[in-house]
Amino acid sequence: MDTAEVKALCDRVRQISFDIHVYHGHGHLEKVYENALAHRLRKAGIKTEQQHPINVYDEDGTLIGDYYADLLIEDSLIVELKAAKNLAPEHEAQILGYLKSSRKEHGLLINFGSYRFQIRKFAFRQT
Repeated sequence: MDTAEVKALCDRVRQISFDIHVYHGHGHLEKVYENALAHRLRKAGIKTEQQHPINVYDEDGTLIGDYYADLLIEDSLIVELKAAKNLAPEHEAQILGYLKSSRKEHGLLINFGSYRFQIRKFAFRQT
């Protein structure tokens, strides 16, 4: 997926997420927002997988385990969802760690738990 496609995809996810935040507000469990976002993305024709296993690799390429991404969109974009009062540095470290160890390049961190909608885009290029 090229940069323009990723940007367009992120814009769509951002708008749909914001619409969910406006409709449902804050205060639900993370799973409610995950289900809502997955439902609306699929309804929009965007390939979305929930709790999708992502391989985790060591620096030499050895498979060392896996974790479950809240959402994997179009096989390219990892979405980590939160229902917290505010995003914290450990949430950012979590998504960056997921990107690095899974060798995926793009991620979104979305918090539905705050009164104010919060979303951050992350890109991690392997060196």
